[in-house]
Amino acid sequence: MKPTNPSRFQLRLQSALFLVLFLIAVGLLVTLSREYTTQRDLTRNSRNSLSQASIDVLKSLPGPVTITTYATQQDPRLGDVRKIIREFIGLYSLTKPDLTLKFVDPAEQPQLTRAAGIQANGEMVVEYRGRSEHLTTLNEQMLTSLLTRLARAGTRMAFYLDGHGERKLDGMANHDLGDFGKKLEAKGFKTASLNLTLAQNVPDNASLLMIASPQVDLMPGEVEKLKTYLEKGGNLLWLIDQEPLHGLQPLAEMLGLILTPGTVVDPSAQQLNAAPTIALGAVYGRHPATLGFNLVTAFPYARTIGYSEGKGWQTTPLIEVAPQGWVETGKLDETLAYDKNRDTPGPATIAIALERSVEDQNQRVIVVGNGGFLSNTYLGNGGNLDLGLNLFNWLAGDDTLITIPTKAAQDTSLNLSKTSAAVIAIGFLIVLPLAFIGIGIGTWWRRRKA
Repeated sequence: MKPTNPSRFQLRLQSALFLVLFLIAVGLLVTLSREYTTQRDLTRNSRNSLSQASIDVLKSLPGPVTITTYATQQDPRLGDVRKIIREFIGLYSLTKPDLTLKFVDPAEQPQLTRAAGIQANGEMVVEYRGRSEHLTTLNEQMLTSLLTRLARAGTRMAFYLDGHGERKLDGMANHDLGDFGKKLEAKGFKTASLNLTLAQNVPDNASLLMIASPQVDLMPGEVEKLKTYLEKGGNLLWLIDQEPLHGLQPLAEMLGLILTPGTVVDPSAQQLNAAPTIALGAVYGRHPATLGFNLVTAFPYARTIGYSEGKGWQTTPLIEVAPQGWVETGKLDETLAYDKNRDTPGPATIAIALERSVEDQNQRVIVVGNGGFLSNTYLGNGGNLDLGLNLFNWLAGDDTLITIPTKAAQDTSLNLSKTSAAVIAIGFLIVLPLAFIGIGIGTWWRRRKA
């Protein structure tokens, strides 16, 4: 039966209507895809997404950020360098829509490139609130650090006491803190030594002062300058090792510190092939400097830090170590053992944070019963670096920029025994091919008989 003319007309009308509706739907999808984008990272540990630290920094930046990239269309080594940069910056734009990326071709605009001081193809100039910095290394750590520096309202000066054999933020010896000092500078701090035998007082532009285990006694005049600094509300990081205080007892009294003798012994360190005199930190106080921090830290030859009430400070224990250990008051030799008549059982508090209000400003002090955890020797252990940066950020007043540890790629290696490897090899190379051949022969035989 052939369709009548009206039937043909209806079919053609329906087809045309369907085609029109289909084209409208495609157009709407294209429009929506341009206006709204979504992205999901399915890689293990979300390695292709921004870390929470970067997201927090972006959310703390009110106002637009402009990134001008001086790059050619093609790079002899990297190929389409603009595509690489565009995809990377796109991760930041998803969190901060008012982040703008612009490209300038150095070959087409050489004068503009020279005026900007560009030295390499692909170099970027990041601008925020009238301040700008250059970026030549394209990775998350470097760009987020740069944004952190631009977010600071002003220069953060971190002074460290010098002239008495202290650990130095620019020193290269094993006990010095030179590697940590470089990390501080990458985070936007400026560091400088302070010799109070020459300086009249602690400079007014000091965001904080660090005292890291002097080896000789301070002169009374130096101690008075330090007391004046604290009385005026200066922020302080005091790293106290096992050595005597060398004239700093008045500062300990001002802070209400209780410094008992002894070294923390942590038997759990031996499970990690470390000496028991290295205390492992895994329990942290409820405090902005350690909020969300859950990395294990290592403190060689740590001492306990106690405090007395009634000094006008709001005190918070920061780090607790050695829950199964003790504070050893005897000799540190191979026969270390807990003596209930002499030693103090763990856990032990080795760091505290103190706060108070001085002349309508919030004064912050952190005392750690160890300076070695930030030394060049131990900085790379566990979360020592991240903890140190957190302490400096909090002391400088950057509560919103406390460092969150950068996520690392998880171990995705697969270790097979010889037996498992042989089973897999036989299965894929022999059993499966024979099975497919058998299925093929069986299918052919059934069809032939049919």
